[in-house]
Amino acid sequence: MTIQTVLRMGHPDLLKVADVVTEFNTEQLQTLITDMYDTMNSMNGAGLAAPQIGVSKRVVIFCVDANPRYPDVESVPDTILINPQITFLSQQQESDWEGCLSVPGLRGLVPRCNKIEYSGYDLEGKQILRTAEGFHARVVQHEVDHLDGILYPQRMADLATLGYEDVLFPDADA
Repeated sequence: MTIQTVLRMGHPDLLKVADVVTEFNTEQLQTLITDMYDTMNSMNGAGLAAPQIGVSKRVVIFCVDANPRYPDVESVPDTILINPQITFLSQQQESDWEGCLSVPGLRGLVPRCNKIEYSGYDLEGKQILRTAEGFHARVVQHEVDHLDGILYPQRMADLATLGYEDVLFPDADA
């Protein structure tokens, strides 16, 4: 188990566009993904992008099932997504609270498309193609933003809705 340090907002590597993965099913890629899961799980994250642990690769992981940081959301399938692409299936956006392991202790209201199709590849290089709505769509968009050097506060419509979790949600047990 190798828990990596998560880069925090302000680190210049979080603002860079990540490199495309060209080789699949390698020991290096497997180690990266294992480290990402170890890190994400140790922090009760819903997802993690490789740039968040200082690796400039277009790799994201996500999984939500009984997560204490997001107690009221639907489950999101455990996914390794390499070189992802997103297609917006609706112009409709919905604002909801987002947090980020690279922006610890804060939450903000972020508008996101509520229905998407996403594609990419798994560890072995097999294509993944899925449609997602609601929180699942939000998580995918959030993680893919990391690959393009975007953090959720940059997507917020009103920075007045950015605040500390313990102030915004004083009764939460997160």
